[in-house]
Amino acid sequence: MTRTPSKAEIVAFLSTEFPQTKCTVESVGAMAATVRHEVGIDELRPGGTVSGPVLMAVADVALYVAILGEIGIVPLAVTTSLSINFLRKPTPNSAIIGVCKLMKVGKSLAVGEVALYSEGTPAPVAHAVGTYSIPKKLA
Repeated sequence: MTRTPSKAEIVAFLSTEFPQTKCTVESVGAMAATVRHEVGIDELRPGGTVSGPVLMAVADVALYVAILGEIGIVPLAVTTSLSINFLRKPTPNSAIIGVCKLMKVGKSLAVGEVALYSEGTPAPVAHAVGTYSIPKKLA
């Protein structure tokens, strides 16, 4: 069985492999993770709402972090599907918080859902469901 990596190990991995991400890891737990994304002015759409690609990126990172927390640091675990429902307009001057709960982690696939919030608001601004492919272990 793979040793579960610490939050610090996951953060170090993301910093090295994905230095472009603006997401920070808030927590990693059993079948769960929470990430935070500070929204920049360049990430707003006309009308003052956070762009959809930003919300999808936060959902994807939250899923990846939760999965790494379960299976270990596996760089080639990749997104195979990600769908999102936009529920309400995010607050433009608040961070986006992604709260992931994994539903199933199998040998080759992991499925989870992510609730996305504008920081400080109780109702989610979006809900995403995603599937990741887990590579076969190399012998």
